[in-house]
Amino acid sequence: MERRPGVPRLLREINDRAALELLLATGPMTRGQIGDLTGLSKVTASQTLARLEERGLVEVVGAQAGGRGPNAALYSVIPSSAYVAGLEVGPELISTAVADIHGRTISEVTVDPQAHPDPVSAVHDAIAKACRSAKVGLARLRGIVIGTPGVVDPRSGDVRFSFDLPGWHEGIHEALAADLRREVTIENDVNLAAIAERADGAAHGVDDFVLLWASRGLGLAVMLGGRLHRGRSGSAGEIGYLPVPGVPLPEDIRTPPGRLPSLAGGLQSLVSAEAVAELARSHGFAVGGAGEGVEVAVAAGARGEPLLDEIAQRLALGVAAVCVILDPGLVVLAGEVGHAGGSALTSRVEEAVACICPVRPQVVTTTVTDRNPVLRGAVLAALDQAREELLSA
Repeated sequence: MERRPGVPRLLREINDRAALELLLATGPMTRGQIGDLTGLSKVTASQTLARLEERGLVEVVGAQAGGRGPNAALYSVIPSSAYVAGLEVGPELISTAVADIHGRTISEVTVDPQAHPDPVSAVHDAIAKACRSAKVGLARLRGIVIGTPGVVDPRSGDVRFSFDLPGWHEGIHEALAADLRREVTIENDVNLAAIAERADGAAHGVDDFVLLWASRGLGLAVMLGGRLHRGRSGSAGEIGYLPVPGVPLPEDIRTPPGRLPSLAGGLQSLVSAEAVAELARSHGFAVGGAGEGVEVAVAAGARGEPLLDEIAQRLALGVAAVCVILDPGLVVLAGEVGHAGGSALTSRVEEAVACICPVRPQVVTTTVTDRNPVLRGAVLAALDQAREELLSA
């Protein structure tokens, strides 16, 4: 009979991973519950938990009353097993959150990027301040995800075409990893908002959906089969460049460093925050911004309906273009405009899409309650990385 050295060790690793993954996903459980859900015997489940305790990964956090006999011990993953950092980088603020392995945020700070000479020092300062606030050493972070506007090159990990962040040039990704002494992920901010939406919002548990972010800029995140679709060059979802009949095309998007390109043209010119605010003023509403304009239109009742109709028609051009190709079934409106419009706007967009294409998706408003969905998505993405590292260790 052929002997296979290492098989018992491999089985132990598989059992340990199964138990740890279950505890991370479900929360505190008894030995019996772990055994039932993983298919492990009571003896094997006990041995598995003992190994995880010895490694400092799980602990007893309470007891569950049962029938006859003593109460069963409840096991949970120790929160300090791993920490992660999520960041949202913008032209005016860098927001940073540090969370434990359960995803609970234990500190959140903001810094001014203009106070630093370069992006690397600005990000380092933001993470260091958040770690100090959380009383967690920077070296204990097992996942760091940074959300930025613009296209992220899947080959280099660098940001391209981020007009709000001119200092984020080629090589920043590698420089950040060297400075922080661990792998760093840079991700498009709208993609991170979609991750938060699938975890905590209107797309909870939905495998196929798109999230249309209408705020200062316009962006789209595509989730297919439960995975983000970024495209070959990372440009999937840059819907602001979508050509629209009767609207000039964007010009000169590739400009020399230090000079902002012209974004006049394409769908962006119709539903950017500036365009929506100007549209609200043209309808007689004295507003300072796009979100305020939409809110005032909703509150105005019949007087605000023409404005909502026109915003919906403009958004529907982008939604319809996406739906006739992907047929996602669910469209989530987020960002300043999407959040402010609520069902008054989503119902209009749904009707408008149905009038101009054969696909009628369900259109809903974001229900992520976190005040910063991009930052929350960054934490969740970093958490996935940290858990995989922990499970594979």
